[in-house]
Amino acid sequence: MSVESPGRPRAPRGTGSPPTVGGRPTRRRSPGALERALREASYEVLPLRGAEESVVEHVPRTVPLTVTVTEAKGLTPTLELAERLSRHGFTATPHLAARLVRDRAHLADVVARLRAAGVDGVFVIGGDAAEPAGRFPDALSLLEELETVGHHFRQVGIGGYPEGHGHISAELIERALERKAPHATHVITQLCFHAGTTTAWARQVGLRGVDLPIRIGLPGAVTRQKLVRISAGIGLGQSARFLRKQHSLFWRFFLPHGYRPDRLVERLVPALGRPEHNLQGFHFFTFNEVARTEAWRREWLARLSDADPR
Repeated sequence: MSVESPGRPRAPRGTGSPPTVGGRPTRRRSPGALERALREASYEVLPLRGAEESVVEHVPRTVPLTVTVTEAKGLTPTLELAERLSRHGFTATPHLAARLVRDRAHLADVVARLRAAGVDGVFVIGGDAAEPAGRFPDALSLLEELETVGHHFRQVGIGGYPEGHGHISAELIERALERKAPHATHVITQLCFHAGTTTAWARQVGLRGVDLPIRIGLPGAVTRQKLVRISAGIGLGQSARFLRKQHSLFWRFFLPHGYRPDRLVERLVPALGRPEHNLQGFHFFTFNEVARTEAWRREWLARLSDADPR
């Protein structure tokens, strides 16, 4: 796949001819679906220094947020940032990494803490810790315990893996998704730079009986400098694992003006909202480059609005 152009986004330019990508007509492209996906996009942020201030300054309260977790820092910074952002009026969903939860009492404390803070959603993952801190080795075991403990969460997200998982076979990871689905309200995919891979995976997920809405995870408008700072901020060991997992992402930032998700977004548009895919929107991994990502999103929405013939 060719490197995404760092230039301005190509929005439709009128009604006299079909919209194009790179000069070629697209099929089944729906500006309405794209506009909805961008207006309803969610952002992921990391619980690092300056994240709260940057989000408050640059992100509208209408944009839902998830707050990721790192093995090096543990759950506490994630929960704290989600609580603070919630007080600012955001819908902030913390990641709960199963392998960082010690036992039922610890989980009950986390649930009570989030209820008191008005946080009504979680995103449940297994986590990258080499050894679990307690009795929860994976996301499924934590989801099942949440049901036993009882919770108030209106939104429970789980992860999807269009390109598979580095340490788990494709069959096992998809079987796990089937088992987690009854406990969840939606799926957010891991990063994938190939639209065809994402849509083919989503189609197979539906065929396996999982009918949850899927939000497509993709990088925001991010610079190489920001990625380097982020990788340094999450700890040496965690940073090495992060860069190994995201090597296909890292080289794309060696562009003069950084990475822009324009081309990937355009290639995903034809699949948005189609029942055989159940792809319902975008989830941008901002790497805390929220100002740049939000400016990119607003630019796209402005150009789509200008192109609307109504």
